[in-house]
Amino acid sequence: MLLAACGAGTQSEYDSYPGSAPGDKRVGTTGRSQTIADQKKEGTLFGPDGFNFLGGDESKNQGGGTGIGVNSFLWRASLDTLSFMPLNSADPFGGVIITDWYSPPETPNERFKITGYILGTALRSDAIKVAVFRQVRVGTDQWADAVVEPSTITAMEDSILTRARQLRIDSATAQ
Repeated sequence: MLLAACGAGTQSEYDSYPGSAPGDKRVGTTGRSQTIADQKKEGTLFGPDGFNFLGGDESKNQGGGTGIGVNSFLWRASLDTLSFMPLNSADPFGGVIITDWYSPPETPNERFKITGYILGTALRSDAIKVAVFRQVRVGTDQWADAVVEPSTITAMEDSILTRARQLRIDSATAQ
């Protein structure tokens, strides 16, 4: 009952109370003890919001969310272009798409795996990189790595870029 009578002040009231900050630091010409509110105004080594390892205060991020960290047209175009292959992994924040092994029906003795990297936020040719892996069957359930023609990689990158441009044009005309 005694604790209830003390009253429940808000956090902002406590932050403004002289001496609420740790340490003996004094503020201003009067030499009063530093408050937590004073410390927040000063900022820190990691900026005014401090170092938020696990995301920090969600109320500060209401206006904008965390979106895709890469060009959205390249991302969607890459997924569209590689949709004929089984998808193993896709990371929109890191911009990496990894497919699983795929054997075309017309050539069952070879298989392919593709990794696509989206390297930036601009819709440019240097913002996409594709790695193609090819294996050929050498025995029952045995595969050996084989050479991939550089033109195959270039054709895949060009296909993704063409699709990304189409998506961008469609987006502009829809508005």
